[in-house]
Amino acid sequence: MKSPYTFKHIAPTNNSEEHQGAIFLFHGLGSNEEDLLQLVEEFKGQCHIFSLRGPITHTPGFAFYTFEEEGKPTREVFDKMITFTQSFIIEAIDQFHLDINKIFLIGFNQGAAVVETLTLTLGNLVNAAVALSGYLPEFVMNEYKKVPLERTKIFISHGEYDYDFPIQWGLSSKNYFEEIGVQVTFKTYPDGHGVTPENLKDMVDFIAVNLVDTVN
Repeated sequence: MKSPYTFKHIAPTNNSEEHQGAIFLFHGLGSNEEDLLQLVEEFKGQCHIFSLRGPITHTPGFAFYTFEEEGKPTREVFDKMITFTQSFIIEAIDQFHLDINKIFLIGFNQGAAVVETLTLTLGNLVNAAVALSGYLPEFVMNEYKKVPLERTKIFISHGEYDYDFPIQWGLSSKNYFEEIGVQVTFKTYPDGHGVTPENLKDMVDFIAVNLVDTVN
């Protein structure tokens, strides 16, 4: 990979010569590429898993972008990061001969904002996306160019008592994606800023169903 990203790659155990799918993981603020791997334990061995480390140091870990305040990314930094991340995914598809009908994105916190934005910019290249406790920046909604999204699905979840990223941000994303024709699954949980066991089960079920759908 020529990309400057640091990442962890877990290859499928099936040595089939057929193209195989991939899950791309994006961690939250101050975390790293090891953090979200626990969420996809069920899919290890079934497809490629790429877990990216945010390119910006943010103690005790890393970040994907800087921000003026919560919910307001630094535009120049965010735009550049999205461009590099798109390039990473496209390069991975080419280098690892990925099945373009089985591309999945999962992100939490900052990573969810990255996933929601990539869903817009990559469009139908993304089969299904998962945004856990995230949001879509206002300038992305208003100024980013949209591409065809008629076959893309997104799972958006949020804690009802999330005081880091208010639940209204999740509702705003849900409404926006529905308005532009994306198939949205929206769920809330009696939790703060995190992923409950029920949330994890719903997310795994969402990915599993879509993996099966892409095979048939």
